[in-house]
Amino acid sequence: MAKMSNEELLDVFKEMTLLELSEFVKQFEETFDVSAAAPAAVAAAPAAGAAVEEEEEQDEFDVMLDDPGEEKIKVIKAVREIVSGLGLKEAKEMVENAPKPVVEKVDKERANEVKGKLEESGAKITLK
Repeated sequence: MAKMSNEELLDVFKEMTLLELSEFVKQFEETFDVSAAAPAAVAAAPAAGAAVEEEEEQDEFDVMLDDPGEEKIKVIKAVREIVSGLGLKEAKEMVENAPKPVVEKVDKERANEVKGKLEESGAKITLK
């Protein structure tokens, strides 16, 4: 059998459908008793680095309340402090229906301030 170059192999793979390629990978793994998961993780690493750079350039954040924690009353009070004009009922509903955005499209400084207040009250927060 004639040996194919990497370019020729790539051309063959480009013509395959995703289903055909997936079946090929499974057969390759079984034949050579290897796993394609490790190379996929290495290939994903540069993509993760690019995502980090994107986050650094991000200028608008959403502060998401993921979990109010054990002391919901403190979190409700903190939410009312943060979101002006929010009544007790609305704040309680927001906390009880987590995950919910507390504030949306705020600058990094404000997002970190809100995150700090909520985490101080015992809530689990993420910035998006």
